[in-house]
Amino acid sequence: MSIEVLLAFNLVLIASILSPGPAFLMAVSTSLANGRSAGIKTGFGLATMACLWTLMSLFGLDIIFKVFPWAYFVVKTAGALYLLYVAWNTWINAKADIAEPDQKIRNYFTDGFLVNLSNPKSILFAASVLAVIFPPDLSFQAKALITFNHFILEVMFYTLVAVTMNTKTVSRQYLKAKTWLDRFTAIILGGLSLRLLLEK
Repeated sequence: MSIEVLLAFNLVLIASILSPGPAFLMAVSTSLANGRSAGIKTGFGLATMACLWTLMSLFGLDIIFKVFPWAYFVVKTAGALYLLYVAWNTWINAKADIAEPDQKIRNYFTDGFLVNLSNPKSILFAASVLAVIFPPDLSFQAKALITFNHFILEVMFYTLVAVTMNTKTVSRQYLKAKTWLDRFTAIILGGLSLRLLLEK
């Protein structure tokens, strides 16, 4: 595996992370609403599950979905329902005080992990893009390097998001518009979940 191929993977991965989707929305909204630490923990959860999808794809996940199409349908449906649940909770808590005690005991890592566990964008990236970029005869060491590279890149990105979203200027603006921003996020997540449920 050449360094050029790995760089190509990183460019495609960065483009995928930056494109609007449940993971990016959750990283931003959690960082804004619950602080830098919560945003970083969520990012670690998102990164962990995303690189696990990559690892599974490198070991033949796409073959499983081709042989058992119902498996992808089950994952997609469960993911859509979970995103709908997240959207609903975001909507009903839009006016809530961001310092409420119950938000302090949430497991942000698990939240991020579950979003990418049920995120079809992560699954499709792993099952299709990787097959195009990398040759099928990769060594175990090469697969481990790709997975580790994926994890580090995502952690760096979501940590940057958490730090950026918690600057004084951004936080002040968020507090002024919290209710509307949270409801906008809820609508987008709800729309994504309904699209997933309805698409064939």
